[in-house]
Amino acid sequence: MSTHAKRERLLLADLLEAAGPTAPTLCHGWLTRDLAAHVVVRERRPDAAGGLLLGVLKDRLERAMAEYTAKPYEELIQLIRTGPPKLSVYALKPIDEAANAVEFYVHAEDVRRAQPDWAPRVLDPVFSDALWARLERLARLTGRRSPVGLVLRRPDGRTAVAHKGTPVVTVTGEPGELTLFCFGRQDAAEVDLDGPKEAIGRLTTAKLGI
Repeated sequence: MSTHAKRERLLLADLLEAAGPTAPTLCHGWLTRDLAAHVVVRERRPDAAGGLLLGVLKDRLERAMAEYTAKPYEELIQLIRTGPPKLSVYALKPIDEAANAVEFYVHAEDVRRAQPDWAPRVLDPVFSDALWARLERLARLTGRRSPVGLVLRRPDGRTAVAHKGTPVVTVTGEPGELTLFCFGRQDAAEVDLDGPKEAIGRLTTAKLGI
């Protein structure tokens, strides 16, 4: 049975392949080759991937990224498609789903929305609900650096508090758009923002995300 993470993985691989190695992405300073290398390093080099969060491993991460960025682009795409090694924790379906469904969705949109002809993608309701459930759990973490109070709202009225404070900005959108917003893609997310103008300005330039 296919999972959300598996479907988003294959979509990401297809998008990277179609865009080619030198296309822009929403990840600051990264071309598609860099993004592909990041995905592979994260899954296949746990000794280096910790550098995403731990400064002590930053040099090791940079070396691993340089190594994989130098590989043939087609090889990186194939490594993404085939998934992690059998002994990787990501090879366990529950962990893959928990760790990668959002990761691959965001990166797929990083590729799609950096292209001039991109169009909104309609997500199926089951996947939207899965993204919302994950966002509810991660909201406080992704919103911890918000300079203002931050409330996330779905069109049906369900809400999650990402950051307590005043003034408050309410961000309304579909779960996929709210996910992008909370993972630092504020400019690319199709959402409505309600709150004081100055607070909205501060929020849209804040460094959100994990």
